[in-house]
Amino acid sequence: MKKETPNTESVVAIRNLKKGFGPKEVLKDVSLDLKKQENLVVLGKSGTGKSVLIKCIVRLLRADAGEISVFGEEINGLDKPALDDIRKRIGFLFQSAALYDSMTVRENLEFPLRRIRKGLSEQEIDQKVHDALENVGLVEAIDKMPSELSGGMRKRIGLARTIIVDPEIILYDEPTTGLDPVTSNEISILINEIQQKYKASSIIITHDMECVRTVADRIIMLKEGAVYKEGSFKEFQGGDDDYINSFFKPQNTELNKN
Repeated sequence: MKKETPNTESVVAIRNLKKGFGPKEVLKDVSLDLKKQENLVVLGKSGTGKSVLIKCIVRLLRADAGEISVFGEEINGLDKPALDDIRKRIGFLFQSAALYDSMTVRENLEFPLRRIRKGLSEQEIDQKVHDALENVGLVEAIDKMPSELSGGMRKRIGLARTIIVDPEIILYDEPTTGLDPVTSNEISILINEIQQKYKASSIIITHDMECVRTVADRIIMLKEGAVYKEGSFKEFQGGDDDYINSFFKPQNTELNKN
C-alpha cells in the first residue's frame, strides 16, 4: 500500500544548531525540519552528532547555540514544567531499548502510563498495555522479564513502551542495531505501521541501509557537523559523490518506498 504524502507543516524546526563537548565541536551548524507525519532519516558517519541531535530536541542535552522549535515552542527557553509538557508528546526509543530489568514487560509498559496518563483506570491501563503489545506482536511476553527476551523482542517491547502514551513525535536511535537481517526488517516494517496507525512524525537515526530504504520519506545526511545533503532515497543514489556513495551503493532492486 502506498504511503500517504507527509504534511508540509513542521513539528520540529531546527536552525543553526551548535553543540560541542569541551574543545570538540560535534554539531557546527545544523538546520532541518521534521514535517507532520513524516519519517525523516538522519545519516552520517559515527561521531557526526546524530544521536546528539535528537537528544538536543528533547533537551537531554542543551544546545550551545541555535534554535529548536517543537510544536511551535522554543525548547531551550522553557522552564521544567513546560518542557515536561512537551516531552509527554514525544516518544524516544533508545538504542538499547532501555527496559527496566527489575520489572516485567507489563510493569515496563505500565510505568510511563502511570506517570504521563494519570487518571486512567486499571482496566484502561490493562487495555492499553494489551493493545501496545498486540501492535508489536508480543502479547504472549506480557509477564516475562527483560532477561528472558531476545534482542529483537526487547526492541519490540521498547517500541511498545514508546507508543503506549500515543506520542505525536517518535525519535528512534539506531532501532535495528545488533539485530539479524530478518528481525531488522520486521522492526523497519513496524516503524512504518506505527507511522500510519498513529500519524506519528519520526526521526530515525540509523546506519542500516535496508532500514533507510524501507522507512525513509526523506533523508538528511550530516558531514562535519552540518547538513551535507537532503532528499529521497532515490535522489541519493547514482551520483559521483564518494562520501554519499560510501553509504548508497548502486541498487538494482526496486525501492520499497515511493
